[in-house]
Amino acid sequence: MDRTGPLHAEAHAEGGAWRMRREARATSELFLGQRRIYILPTGPGLGFGALLLVLLIGSINYNLGLGYALTFLALSCALVDMVLTWRNLAHLRLKAGRTPAVFAGQEASFELQLIDAGKRPRYAIRVDSEGKGAPRHAADVAAGGETTLRLSVPTDRRGWLAAPRLVLSTRFPLGLFRAWSYWQPDLRALVYPFPEEDAPALPRGSSGTRAVGIGAGGEDDFAGVRPYQPGDSLRRLAWRQIARLDPLDGGQLATKHFEGGARDELVLDLAALPPQLDLELRLSRMTRWVLEAESRALPYAFRLGATSFEASSGPAHAAACLRALALHGLGAPR
Repeated sequence: MDRTGPLHAEAHAEGGAWRMRREARATSELFLGQRRIYILPTGPGLGFGALLLVLLIGSINYNLGLGYALTFLALSCALVDMVLTWRNLAHLRLKAGRTPAVFAGQEASFELQLIDAGKRPRYAIRVDSEGKGAPRHAADVAAGGETTLRLSVPTDRRGWLAAPRLVLSTRFPLGLFRAWSYWQPDLRALVYPFPEEDAPALPRGSSGTRAVGIGAGGEDDFAGVRPYQPGDSLRRLAWRQIARLDPLDGGQLATKHFEGGARDELVLDLAALPPQLDLELRLSRMTRWVLEAESRALPYAFRLGATSFEASSGPAHAAACLRALALHGLGAPR
């Protein structure tokens, strides 16, 4: 049967394309079964094979019994190494972990878990991301245990950043063979705009019917005592409560809290920025203002096109604002 004709070449190409499509599908978890692992001799493995061939030819030529024994013993070791190299990667479970959000210019960290579902340890498993100059990670997995790797990828723009395609490989134990597999983790990192350096101060003025700026809360009614926050006036420190707290017992500063009266509202609105500024610069300035308002514990309202948040503060409010800034104009977020 002719296996070199155009029909066979076309079938081989289609099979290779199907394999690439299957391996390119992003998955949050992957089991390395038999059909997902490839194995070939390494450079030293090919050299070792050539040496075995020379030993075999010499043994046949000179009829050396010990030469036959040495040749087939070395060949047996190579075959055992091939099986052990394949088993070092086979039946390994790969799982995608967490990916925290970062700012543009920082490195995104993708968390990957290697889990051994069997009862044998795995050694010297290399995890490489496709791309020139990509760092290499190596890990061992204990029998029945798991190992967590963090793959760092540089960022240069805001939005979603997908995890790169990974190549998992091993040459353990002798290095005569290399077994490898591919994985496209279903991981995406959210990249916030880079905060503008030397940004102007937080906005003051008016917006609609409310005053815009950084004002003090009303002082009509005493509402209680709360922990001190950066930006609180020193005149509001609750000295009686502070005197009762022992710093050795975890005591901290306390502030009197009032409710009622007039209060200015801080509004961060993209439309209020000069329109002649580049969009990315305006988003970077809004990012800096969000971080500054959070660091000073100032409640702030947020306006970004159709996205609007009422005045608030805290990690959840900041994360929602930064997410909106990261995805602005890039389509609907997932």
